[in-house]
Amino acid sequence: MPGLCRDCMTRFDDARRCPGCGSPRVVRHPELFDLTIAHMDCDAFYASVEKRDNPELADKPVIIGGGRRGVVSTACYVARIRGVRSAMPMFQALKLCPDAVVIKPRMSVYAEVSRQIRAMMDELTPDVEPLSLDEAFMDLSGTQRLHGAPPAVMLARLVKRMKDELGVTGSIGLSHNKFLAKVASDLDKPRGFSVIGKAETAEFLHDKPVRLIWGIGPAAQESLERAGIRTFADLLRWDQETLTARFGSMGHRLWHLARGQDKRRVSAHTPMKSISNETTFFEDTADPDVLDGHLWRMAEKVADRAKAKGLAGRVVTLKLKRANHKILTRRVSLRDATQMADRIYRTARGLFDQVGDQGPYRLLGCGLSDLCDADQADISGDLLDPGAARRSEAERAADEIRRKFGADAILKGRALR
Repeated sequence: MPGLCRDCMTRFDDARRCPGCGSPRVVRHPELFDLTIAHMDCDAFYASVEKRDNPELADKPVIIGGGRRGVVSTACYVARIRGVRSAMPMFQALKLCPDAVVIKPRMSVYAEVSRQIRAMMDELTPDVEPLSLDEAFMDLSGTQRLHGAPPAVMLARLVKRMKDELGVTGSIGLSHNKFLAKVASDLDKPRGFSVIGKAETAEFLHDKPVRLIWGIGPAAQESLERAGIRTFADLLRWDQETLTARFGSMGHRLWHLARGQDKRRVSAHTPMKSISNETTFFEDTADPDVLDGHLWRMAEKVADRAKAKGLAGRVVTLKLKRANHKILTRRVSLRDATQMADRIYRTARGLFDQVGDQGPYRLLGCGLSDLCDADQADISGDLLDPGAARRSEAERAADEIRRKFGADAILKGRALR
């Protein structure tokens, strides 16, 4: 059976350990050197960057997120062993892991590391489709002649280079389509390299739960369970027409995925549609100061991500969830695109004021959409707000200070609310 050492890149047949260096970190599979579609997912990315930058955190449980009323953005594997999960309320995470070190996200730092990883992937193939800062699909079809090695070898070199040069680790999923590559990348985290071949697809999926499918959330899973669908085997008992009639376009997609079929191409040109940030409160609140402080911090995070990606947006969206779970969404189109936190905040604050006193709220969110290149941002200024240009200059200066001296080097007063 073809094998590959993930430490020294030796290729071999029929060995449990690397015959070159003796490492047990090998991957073996009959189709190892034939498959070309990959998904790379960084391991606890934000937490990994923080541990890299502060070696004292190496063996400690680290949680990236807000205060006690916020939620977990991500957690290192030490914290995950204790039960901490992404999107978990912070108070619950700290009950499970009271000795955790909680760190506020440094999005500009993570974005820079993400750019460095993307540059490494671009050296392997022009077909890289990022899903977020820390994960991407790659299609390495036709690259073997260019690199003198099959895709599996180049992928192993990629994650080794990420570790050696950037101090972060990633897991690889290799298969014959995007759906299975993404499933594979999650099978052996952290520092995993998993393969799902064509010949084994049906057997692999047969008894797996449908929640394995990317995009099947709690609501969709509940709907499927009401129809008696819990596993891929259950899906196979439905014909395509009945599934589509029952679940619409999702049913059509499920019929194909149940058979391991996914014809989506890896597209390097899939545009990002929006940038957003939201938080769920530990306790429902109508306190205007608390809400205003959160709204400013969200506007800052959205702006930081837009600036890091060289983007701007023409539509600002406000999202609110009331105590009864009713969601209120308001949006407004700007005259020209922006990436400035001040303008995003003031626009979202205006939308909030239009909603009026309908609290208390359990969730607050802010977003930017109808995205474009940053060179189209804030061109005409705001004729109705003569102080806008001065605030924009101040924000750019503050960005530069934070870039040089850290995210907490300069803060607005409202950020402390």
